[in-house]
Amino acid sequence: MNYDKKRYKIYTWKNWMILHWILNPGLAINDLVLGQKVPKVSLEDKTIDKPRIERTFVPCPHCQAMHDGRTWSTQNGTAFKNWFGLYCNECGNIIPCLPNGLSFIILAITFPIWGWFKERIKAKWLEKQPARFDNINVDHIPNPFDKKTWVTTGLTWGVFMFLMMSIVFPYFKDQEITLQSVLIGIIIWSIGGLGFGYTMKRYTNKKIKKSDENTAANV
Repeated sequence: MNYDKKRYKIYTWKNWMILHWILNPGLAINDLVLGQKVPKVSLEDKTIDKPRIERTFVPCPHCQAMHDGRTWSTQNGTAFKNWFGLYCNECGNIIPCLPNGLSFIILAITFPIWGWFKERIKAKWLEKQPARFDNINVDHIPNPFDKKTWVTTGLTWGVFMFLMMSIVFPYFKDQEITLQSVLIGIIIWSIGGLGFGYTMKRYTNKKIKKSDENTAANV
């Protein structure tokens, strides 16, 4: 598909934010376990005077439909469980996505185990998608990190980072794993996880507040 570069800012793997998704091992849990996905191509409409979240679109390469980026959101129950890609509710095909680097490696190594069942699992997953997109609402997206959710999200991220940085990587590098290093890792990644979750909460609240103010001003 060709896009109007004067109107749209095009996000692909070359953008630093997308590279962060690919290179950050901590995001493997989002990709592999939660099924959160980043499309290979997304567009930011430069002609719309709204927050970025409201002017982001995801094109479907199969039917050329332009989806509001908020189609896949926590509010709509579609932010996760997208293990095979982003479902296009216009044509029923799958919008290609970029894998996280670590999750790609894990999937490649374990392919002999799950590869035999891939198509069967994919078919069952695809059958469930139309119902998930029956009542999509993109007018207002609440903060997915609100209330105590930021704590759970942050600690989940912290646990994953602890396992990777304090156990997995040292093991494969033949580094000694001691009780002291494990305890230090628990402390560091617990604090880091809570910091990550709280930062996401504050950042998302700020974006939502700005979005609501713009919406109210346009009414």
